Amino acid sequence: MRFIHVAGYLEAMNLNAPRIIAADPEQGFLLLTDLGATHYLDKLRQEPDSAATLYSDALRALCRMRTRGLAYQSSLPPYDEKLLRFELSLFHDWLCDRHLGIELGAADEARWQALCDLLVANALNQPSVFVHRDYHSRNLMFTTSNNPGILDFQDAVEGPLTYDLVSLLKDCYVRWSPEQVSTWACEFYAMLDPAMRQQIDVAQFLRYFDLMGVQRHLKAAGIFARLNHRDGKSAYLRDIPRTLNYIIELEPQYAELAHLIKLINTQCLPAFEEGH
Repeated sequence: MRFIHVAGYLEAMNLNAPRIIAADPEQGFLLLTDLGATHYLDKLRQEPDSAATLYSDALRALCRMRTRGLAYQSSLPPYDEKLLRFELSLFHDWLCDRHLGIELGAADEARWQALCDLLVANALNQPSVFVHRDYHSRNLMFTTSNNPGILDFQDAVEGPLTYDLVSLLKDCYVRWSPEQVSTWACEFYAMLDPAMRQQIDVAQFLRYFDLMGVQRHLKAAGIFARLNHRDGKSAYLRDIPRTLNYIIELEPQYAELAHLIKLINTQCLPAFEEGH
């Protein structure tokens, strides 16, 4: 089971993930340590002033995953071009087509493919690291020691440096101002190994981060639509506007996103305002 393997990697990194006390994979049983019942999202809603401490802890844990994960990342599946393109197709197929009934003409399809090429290249050009793949406020637990507790890590991959950082800071379930996001992203950049910072300056790092966010948010919006249609989980639809607005915020800096942002602004978001 990948869960068991990745749990062992995280334990070896001295990160606070559930420890496996006993396991019978053939019968489907695991006995795990308990990380409590308070998600980061709960704590942030109850105590908004705790954000600085919570995110400082989460950034330090993520940096430890980056450095100590070097020993284990090659054992993980690759976050390769095939997977990246499949994830992008979720927005196209499930949100635009299935949920909203948006039909793209030939010119728009060509622009979509060019955008996918840009986002895939942005991901693959980054240094590869140990990627949790869903590192956000619903998968981090508030704990009194070695905070945060880390859940839902079974889909870990070897992939782009900025992916987990985007998941954390441009969270689909809680939003921070662009200024705060930039501050935290630069704080994480300063924690990176000096050799990596010599290889990637802060401007390139933030471009990686922003465009990685576009890929993740297109994927997430598509998954939320799929959860509604395939699994009957309609509650996730309300998270789609917040998720897509992260992309709109990038308009002043990234002319290459113009056609996507026009699609979101003129067709996707108006449909949600009408109750879709």
